[in-house]
Amino acid sequence: MPLNPARHDPAWQGRLGIALVAVVLLKPLLWATEFKPGLLFEPGALRVMGGFLRSFVPPAHGAAFLGQVARETWATVAMATAGVTLALLLAVPLTLLGTRALSVSALRGRMAALPFAVRQLVRLLLIVLRSVPELVWALVFVRVVGLGPAAGVLAIALTYAGMLGKVYAEILESGDAQVTQTLLRNGAGRLQAFAYGLLPQNAAELTSYTVYRWECAIRSSVVLGFVGAGGLGQLMDGSLKMFAGGEVLTMLVIFVGLVALADRASAALRRGLG
Repeated sequence: MPLNPARHDPAWQGRLGIALVAVVLLKPLLWATEFKPGLLFEPGALRVMGGFLRSFVPPAHGAAFLGQVARETWATVAMATAGVTLALLLAVPLTLLGTRALSVSALRGRMAALPFAVRQLVRLLLIVLRSVPELVWALVFVRVVGLGPAAGVLAIALTYAGMLGKVYAEILESGDAQVTQTLLRNGAGRLQAFAYGLLPQNAAELTSYTVYRWECAIRSSVVLGFVGAGGLGQLMDGSLKMFAGGEVLTMLVIFVGLVALADRASAALRRGLG
């Protein structure tokens, strides 16, 4: 029976071929990682997981514990916010130095040797900053400044500066550079060209990505707590070691609420700038 042209995808053969190639390539990767999902459903594993999940009920709700959780939650949000703020202070100037659209010498077609070298060094620095996970930076700073949120702030600042700088530069270079080039040709400085040329047309995308990174920083700050960077993660680490499942569940619920609030804030900002 011939296929109905209205319901037939003319590219199905190519897509099927890509899917088969993906499966063939994925199989050795699963072997390399010893991925065996069947182990999760063995009787012993199910018994251990069931016992662990049962320890979560009921959630802890004592007044003293909730007060401690509130303090550590505030420390977590403060760590993420301060870390992203410091990352912005690092990322913005690096972005201005590394963006080709703001190069005066590039107006003639080919960037001069010195600006080109500076741009490559800036991009290399951004690669180094974002290549080192914030968890590694936190382990380093815990030894330098001691236990507490300060190590987490510095770790988030360095890693996220690399991430923000890279994406900011890509966003700015992907936009329409005609206004910026006109400003530069007429004697405007780099900051003026950025403020009146690139920033207005890319403000919404830059803000959206920054708020998304702040949301990611909240999640990272919890993970950093497990290596002594303070906040909700350090409190959760102690509860896990004491097998206090009810306390862990309470903190997980609060953490989910934090991420949900960050998501709503991001959506509100996008609507305001849209």
